[in-house]
Amino acid sequence: MKMPLLFLRERLAWIGFFVFLILILNVLFSLDVGLVGVSIWYLNIIMVVTFTLFLMWRYIREIGQLRDFLGNVDSQLDEPHTRSLALSPFQVAYYKKIEDVLYDKDAELNNAKVQLQEYSDELLAWVHEVKAPLTTINLMLEHIEDLTLRRKLEAEWLRLHLLVDQQLHQTRLASIEKDNYLTEIELRTVVYKEIRAMQAWCLEKDIGFDVGELTEVVLTDTKWSAFIVRQLLSNAIKYSPKNSEVFIFTEVDASGATVLHIKDNGIGIRKEDLPRIFHKSYTGTAGRESAQSTGMGLYLAQKIAHKIGVRISVQSVVDEGSIFTLRFPLQNDYTKLTGR
Repeated sequence: MKMPLLFLRERLAWIGFFVFLILILNVLFSLDVGLVGVSIWYLNIIMVVTFTLFLMWRYIREIGQLRDFLGNVDSQLDEPHTRSLALSPFQVAYYKKIEDVLYDKDAELNNAKVQLQEYSDELLAWVHEVKAPLTTINLMLEHIEDLTLRRKLEAEWLRLHLLVDQQLHQTRLASIEKDNYLTEIELRTVVYKEIRAMQAWCLEKDIGFDVGELTEVVLTDTKWSAFIVRQLLSNAIKYSPKNSEVFIFTEVDASGATVLHIKDNGIGIRKEDLPRIFHKSYTGTAGRESAQSTGMGLYLAQKIAHKIGVRISVQSVVDEGSIFTLRFPLQNDYTKLTGR
């Protein structure tokens, strides 16, 4: 019923004009004594039937044209095409105007894509240039004899390094499908590498790790999975109190998939914040109290996890801590996701 109603609404002016003519004719027949012998009801019926048939003919014709247009909206609206649709001159004018607008928008979109790609390339080049002096500074820190000063500088260097690394992966996120290599890895290798990278920060806060055996082998992309683990460890360290521990352990769920847990005894996450912690730039209540929080770490981790088939979930109690869980995909899960 949607199409007929739309058609009638479009033709309200016609219908109104027809009703007006009927009223005028009925008034004339009532006032003109010379037309007394003519049956006004007969004339009304003839006109109504004729007008109804005319509307039906126009409906069939115009709805056919509309469906043809909608079915070919992506095609080039050249002169032969518009003639094949048997459109009216006004409709042809509409077609051409729509074509001009779409052409301009496509040109703007292509230009924006080129500019975005150029910006992305420039940003990647900048990140790689920044990594060189960061590496040099890290080497120079080893020559500082004051152990307390060196640890503080190493902790600040690590925060800067994590921000640059975060920006690098954010820039590469759009092309993750082209940079995704599936392989079997032992979780222990990834986790211990990331813990060692966080050593300076952990020493500054006197945070230790209680790590399980982590002997499970999972099917995933090493680089992107390491980034996810890095973000979760960074989060655990950031919001954990001094002289505390972060627990890392695994289990196998009912479907046979390996699940990695990262548990801290930090400030926890409020119930109202939990649904939004993976949103872009959302820092939450705790993040507003910390100048270090950018709201991008968990957002990027969740985005990347979705792309490589890893599921992230979280359980948290305020003032008791949080448990972030990574469920790695099975072979058939990964095949469904990537088609490979």
